[in-house]
Order: sequence, then structure tokens, then C-alpha cells
Amino acid sequence: MHFDIITAIGILAGALYIASQFQKDMISLRVLALASNPLYLIFCVLDTDYQITQLLVMPTFLVNLILLPINAKRLIEIIRLTKQVEQATVESPVTEWLLPHMHLRKHMAGEVLFRKGDVADKIVYVASGTLKLQGIDHSIGPGELIGEIGLFSAEKVRTMTVVCDTDCELYQMTDAQIYRLYYQNPKLGFFFMRLIVERLLRDVKRGAIKQGTV
Repeated sequence: MHFDIITAIGILAGALYIASQFQKDMISLRVLALASNPLYLIFCVLDTDYQITQLLVMPTFLVNLILLPINAKRLIEIIRLTKQVEQATVESPVTEWLLPHMHLRKHMAGEVLFRKGDVADKIVYVASGTLKLQGIDHSIGPGELIGEIGLFSAEKVRTMTVVCDTDCELYQMTDAQIYRLYYQNPKLGFFFMRLIVERLLRDVKRGAIKQGTV
């Protein structure tokens, strides 16, 4: 009977893990993967009859011991992101839900943020300071985003050089981070579309679209 219980726990753990690999929804994937971790740990403990020395060299035990906090952390992040997206409305500022996932970096006055022809691999939010768009008489100030159109264009290159006109505090997000967030919650595609449209409308109003946009 003891063997049957151990076997059942092991089979259930394996079934949950396999089921997680077939999930398209990230929350379901993480929930099933997370549920399998403690079951695998219990299986290993019972299978070795509580022998600590055996557990410490058992790959299945060690792998699931590591994956348990990782899956828990990722599940919390996905749930938090999902709530942010669900609470956002058409009128919600894009930066309201984007900023928590961006990284702050400080730049000195005169520093080139990116040059014309550079690979477009990030978007930037200006927390403080002013950016200068070379070639046109326009500045980017606090509360504005820059770089999103180049990021999603087919060529993925910058068409303008942007310089820090003053000391700046900038929040940045790479394309890899954006793709990961989109994979976790496809609803983000709607907000990135909004972000690009808002930028295009602003460019049209100031006439900069004739000379290119960053």
C-alpha cells in the first residue's frame, strides 16, 4: 500500500507537468507546473524513505526544489500583469502599466541616446530631463515615450539621432522584454498599438513625420 501511494504521487506529479506543456495560457501553464513541483518533492522524500543524503544527490528532487520558487515568482508576475491590463481602460495612460516593467538609467547632458541607423531595440520613457531630436526643432520632455515606432518597424533602425539635452533619468524596456510580456498576456498588443498610434498622431501634428520618426 505504501508503494502504491508513492507511485500515485509520482504519476500525478508527472501528469501535471506534462499537462502544463500543452497549455497555451501562461497562467494555466504556471499553475500546473507549480502544482507538480511539491508533488515531485513529496514523491522523492517518500521514495528515499526520508534519507537526506540520497535526496541531495537526486536530480529530480534538486530540479523541482529550484523550480518551485521560480514558478511561484513567475505566476505572481503574470497574475499582477493580467490585473494591470484588465484594469486599464482605453483612457488609461500607457505608462501607467508599462513603467513597473521598465528599468531606470541615468544619462548625462550631451550623451547620445541612439544615433540614426542604430538598431531599434528598446523604448524609452523620460522621467526627468529633456531629449533633443537632431535634425528637427523638437524636444522630448518628462512623461513622454520615444523609440516605439522604430522598435516595431520592418527595418528596426533609428531614423533620427537623439541626444540628452540635459541630465536625464530614463526608464527603458528592450524588445525582448516587450515580447515576453506580450507572450504572457496578448492583450498587451492592443496597448502597444495605441502607443504607436498616439506617437504617429503627435508626429503628424508637429510635421516631423515628413523627416522620419524615431
